Amino acid sequence: MISPRMALRHLARLVPMLSLVLVLASCSSASDDPPSPTGGVGAPSEPTPGMAICDNQVPGPESAPPGAITVDPAVDGDLIAGTEANPPGSTFWLRPGTHTLGTGEFGQVAPKDGNTYVGAPGAIIDGRGLNRYAFTTEARDVTIRHLTVRGFVAPRNEGVVNHDSGNGWVIEHNTIEDNRGAALMAGSHQQVRYNCLRNNGQYGMNAYQAGNEIVDLVVEHNEIVGNNTDDWEAKVEGCGCTGGIKFWSVDGADVRNNWIHDNHGAGLWADTNNNDFLIEGNLIENNDAEGVFYETSYNLVLRNNVLRGNALVQGKEFADGGDHFPAAAVYLSESGGEPRVPARTDKIEIYGNVFENNWSGITAWENADRFCNSPANTSTGVCTLLVPAVSECSQPAIADEPLYSDCRWKTQRVDIHDNTFIHRPAVVGCYPGFAGRMAILSNYGTYPDWSPYQGEVIQQAITRDQQIRWHDNSYTGPWTFTLGSVDRTTNVAGWQADPYRQDMGSTFAADESGTAC
Repeated sequence: MISPRMALRHLARLVPMLSLVLVLASCSSASDDPPSPTGGVGAPSEPTPGMAICDNQVPGPESAPPGAITVDPAVDGDLIAGTEANPPGSTFWLRPGTHTLGTGEFGQVAPKDGNTYVGAPGAIIDGRGLNRYAFTTEARDVTIRHLTVRGFVAPRNEGVVNHDSGNGWVIEHNTIEDNRGAALMAGSHQQVRYNCLRNNGQYGMNAYQAGNEIVDLVVEHNEIVGNNTDDWEAKVEGCGCTGGIKFWSVDGADVRNNWIHDNHGAGLWADTNNNDFLIEGNLIENNDAEGVFYETSYNLVLRNNVLRGNALVQGKEFADGGDHFPAAAVYLSESGGEPRVPARTDKIEIYGNVFENNWSGITAWENADRFCNSPANTSTGVCTLLVPAVSECSQPAIADEPLYSDCRWKTQRVDIHDNTFIHRPAVVGCYPGFAGRMAILSNYGTYPDWSPYQGEVIQQAITRDQQIRWHDNSYTGPWTFTLGSVDRTTNVAGWQADPYRQDMGSTFAADESGTAC
């Protein structure tokens, strides 16, 4: 359904990589840029007690709230029966103990609009490896608090809580762990707060809704750790279906003050026509792949986060295989600012972050062969947000404006400033030519044979014409810079020299930790 990162990248690099002589357009003036959002709160360099949610949950009420229906853990399926027997808007209080939902594969709770489920201290809902889902249906405005939900066996790409992506759910102060599939799905206006989403088979959350209508999603103060225990990328090569949280076509999301760590894949992955994301105040560390992966999406502010130790597993796998593609803490893949798509910003702005000992820093990539209606875009049937129908992106119309531009997801209008980048080989390891890089690059376009983007045109555009600018950052350690194609790497002087003029106003210091490669 969605284009896998690995398949696209490897397809792009089946063709020869040619060296470029590029001219980078002069940077746009400050008056051309929209005002920056303000008010971000910096993430701590270590998890605070408020971020370490797992095993530190706020307990639920010890007695039933007024008017609540009491659920008995000694009665198998009591929660299902109580939900069926009572009207919308009912509140259920689950006594301490382990609650079960019968022995059938589809034993599940089907909430009604406005229902609330709250757990006493020690209240657990256990699927026992028998039930697929805990909470289903498209009911609106459901609240789930103070519960541990474990042992459910949702299939790949499905979720245990809010399985049918109902709108307006509030999911807070829960521990959802040791399930298959995703801990939870998402709907519009959903709030996911103060949860422990731990050691689930695929995702902590799969923010997907049929029809791609999720808006106004809030994810804050959660600990999202250890997900993708089933290692789905190994089972389904190139599936693009793993990580801490995956977002699909979400229009408006705030992801703030979370601790996102040690996931077996990307920490946060926004894939295909997401828009208007604010990612701030998070501690994102030690994820096997990217800390933040923003793919074929639009308009992002990434500010005041700490990203540390990300992509080390992925980067070492690349290096061991002789693959020079720059695995990075932040990966922008065919994503950029677009003023014609309404959002709180009209660019990708990355500022105020600390990047410490990740495999590399930021990679800005655009696959020349990936565009709407191309066989290289395995997001089958999906077009950009600027073109209403896939069929419009075909010859001869695609060879001319506006479709020549609008049929592409472009890495453009990217402003990277006032960040701290630290790379210490003593921590990351000595991998010269592989680790410790920044990158702006594409591939030599070859496919399909009717593509108007063949040759070096996208390599030149991303490096020269698409307003991608690093400036006023602080660097420590031995950094190198990839420009245009994966086989072209330069030093600081080359990165800053004409015609590129990247990182003007930035500072560069040696690593004084004592390890040199």
